[in-house]
Formats: sequence, structure tokens, C-alpha cells
Amino acid sequence: MDVSEVKKLDAYLRKLFGNPDIRVVPKKGDRAEVLIGEDDLGELTLDDEDGDRSYNFRMVIQVSNDPSIQPVPVLSAYLRAKFNNDSIRVVTRPKKIDSLEAYIGEEFLGVLFVENEKGRRSYIFELPILDVDLE
Repeated sequence: MDVSEVKKLDAYLRKLFGNPDIRVVPKKGDRAEVLIGEDDLGELTLDDEDGDRSYNFRMVIQVSNDPSIQPVPVLSAYLRAKFNNDSIRVVTRPKKIDSLEAYIGEEFLGVLFVENEKGRRSYIFELPILDVDLE
């Protein structure tokens, strides 16, 4: 990722989440960290297969293993607090039990996939960003 891409991604994520403290920090190769202040949110990766450039933001969210915990309100509250945006909401997906969807108002953000590994439950939030989103 070059400097101009990082600046565009930075501006896009700030505008999308309405948070001026979001920063994109390039790493080696086609990766970058996404931070709010010094808090590491997740990682951005570049995908330029087939000549089309796109990006994927990936954030791992650890949740309780307690089966009585309802993920929708917990994840909604977590994302609202993390991004400092009360308009974020998480909803169930029709006909899917392995994932949820995240929105800001009515705008689709991405998908939260449930991951159960070694008795630990977490959610992987994936936000796709197309090159046209950055223009």
C-alpha cells in the first residue's frame, strides 16, 4: 500500500464511522493496522487479484463462552463503544446461524462470523472496502 492509498483509507474509515481518531498505519507488504488512538482495532489487507484493488478490514472480537449470552446486544454495545458511534447495530442474518451483520443506520458495514476454537468463542468482523469507495 502506498501513502496515497493509506490516506484514502484513513479518510474513508473516519468518515464511515464518524470517528476522527481512526488511523491507518502501514505495515510491511500489503497490510496496515487500524487504530483508534493507541488501541489496535484490527488489520487491513490489500487484495488486487484480477486487476481490481479492494481491501478487507478484519477485527477479532472475543466474547464470553457463556451460552446464555446473547451475541446481538453484546456485539452492538461492543462496536458502539469501540468506534464511539451509537448508530452501529448488529442484526441476525436470515437463514444463517454462523454469522451476523453490522450496520451504521441503514448502511451495511460487514459480516461478523462466529468462530469456536479450542472452546473459545469469538467473532471475526470483516468489512470489505472497494477501490470505488475511496474515490
